[in-house]
Parts: sequence; structure tokens; C-alpha cells
Amino acid sequence: MRALVLDLPGYAVIGEANDGAQLLAMVEHLSPDIVLLDISMKQTGGLEALQQLKRVRPQSKVLILSMHTDPELIMQALESGAHGYLLKDTTATELEHALEALRNNERYLSPAIAHTVINQALTRTQKGQTEADSHNLTARQLEILRLIVRGKSTREIANGLGLSVKTVETHRSQIMKRLQIYDVAGLVLFAVREQIISLDD
Repeated sequence: MRALVLDLPGYAVIGEANDGAQLLAMVEHLSPDIVLLDISMKQTGGLEALQQLKRVRPQSKVLILSMHTDPELIMQALESGAHGYLLKDTTATELEHALEALRNNERYLSPAIAHTVINQALTRTQKGQTEADSHNLTARQLEILRLIVRGKSTREIANGLGLSVKTVETHRSQIMKRLQIYDVAGLVLFAVREQIISLDD
């Protein structure tokens, strides 16, 4: 992983930690912009280290690296403050995409993980119903938001709802502006947290 990062332009590895305690000390001392955090760590567990790290240096963006695809673990990591979740067998290209997303104050979930998060959201919210006005969204925008977080493209949404692509793009822009969320991964997490998507959607 160190070699992959060093091969990317614009990035430098400023430290490596062997356990949670060493990680927290180094983060406080070195003030990194991005932390690559293995969720399976010695002594202090990865999730516990993540929670402590967010208290020590909330400015640092955290990208979780893991072999685990358990949906509950992924949700715990994201809800604990991780900005991205990446499997350890990732490619150099995907790692670069993830780092760039965090660098631009966005979240990153690899496609397989995003699918897992959406499925977990559906499981968690079997009867979740939320009124559109509680999020300052119109009924149409709430409908489009549900389709976005379920992975539908702008064209698919337009065709399914009988709208023009431009109209859907306008709604999408307004949704993101009203929620102050500007990436799909963030919208997925919002939909999970606010119980906007359900098994009936």
C-alpha cells in the first residue's frame, strides 16, 4: 500500500503506525490530511482507533482499508466518521480515485461496497417512512433521491419518471444543495440515517 501511494503524484507518506496507540500519537504530532486505517489492528481495534482519531484530529480524512465486506461493519465504520471504505485488494487506480475524493472533501465507497451499504439500508428500514418536508425536499425530489441512492443513472430516472434528462439533473442539483451533500456516497448515508429508503421502495 505504501508503494501504491508513493507512485501517485501529489501524495507523500509521512508516517506508518503498527497499532492504535502509535497511530493516535503520530496523527497528533504529524497532522496528516488523510489517514489510511486498517480496521484490523493490534491492541486498539480499528473502529475504536477511528473514534479516538476523530476526537484528536477531526480535520484528517480517514480511508478505511479492510478485507471485510460485512455490511454492519461497513456501516459502523462510516457512522463512526470514516470518509471512505476500500477493500485491501484494490487497484492503484481505485486507490487514486478514493484519495482524490477525500482530498476534495467527498466520500468514497468502492462500487461493491456501495451496493452493500444500500442493501443494508433496505434491511434496516423495512418500515421506514419519512415525510418529504422534514428534509425540505419536495415529493418529486424525494422520489428522485430514492432512485439515485439505488444506483439509477440520470437517464434511467428520466425515462422511468417521464421527465427530461435536464429536469432530473436540475432536481439532483437542488437535492444536493438543500442537503449540503455533493456526492452519491453521502446521499446513500443520508438516506440510511434518515430512513428514506425502505423495502417497499
